[in-house]
Amino acid sequence: MVEIRSRFPLRPDPAYAVEVRDRLHLPFERRQKSRQRATLASGEDVAIALPRGEVMRGGDWVVASDGRVIEVVAQPEQVLHVVCASPAQLARAAYHLGNRHVPVQVGDGWLRLAADHVLEEMLRGLGATLTALEAPFEPEAGAYGAHHRHDNESGHGGRIHEFSSPSPLGEGRGEGR
Repeated sequence: MVEIRSRFPLRPDPAYAVEVRDRLHLPFERRQKSRQRATLASGEDVAIALPRGEVMRGGDWVVASDGRVIEVVAQPEQVLHVVCASPAQLARAAYHLGNRHVPVQVGDGWLRLAADHVLEEMLRGLGATLTALEAPFEPEAGAYGAHHRHDNESGHGGRIHEFSSPSPLGEGRGEGR
């Protein structure tokens, strides 16, 4: 059986002369798991053994033990699409979901979360309008570094307290705070 043990070392880009040889369709719950067996779009079974704590995102490329590059596809799944009458109501809904540590995808004026009848009732009680959809689910990575970063990406990768250079007072890079 072919194994997937690493990500492609660069962020996927159509400009690269890389041939994607297969696709791995997984819902979010399974894209969070670093150890599992799965089936590629071609029907071939694979063993996934990625570093723990990393989430495969739709569009990521992973490398099989035989050298093939495989694209990860965020499989459509049942989600609740949340909109509110005002930004304050949407912020309140996001606050209450975050307070429950619910994975949430944030869009321009909307939120998405995995279908859940208890959360649906809570959100309706907060005045939200909900629509059940089948769509790829890509929740936020988290503020403290749950996001993986490729070598050629810039930015802070979702981390709140990462400093790029020592402070003028010589306090270092913020480690140990």
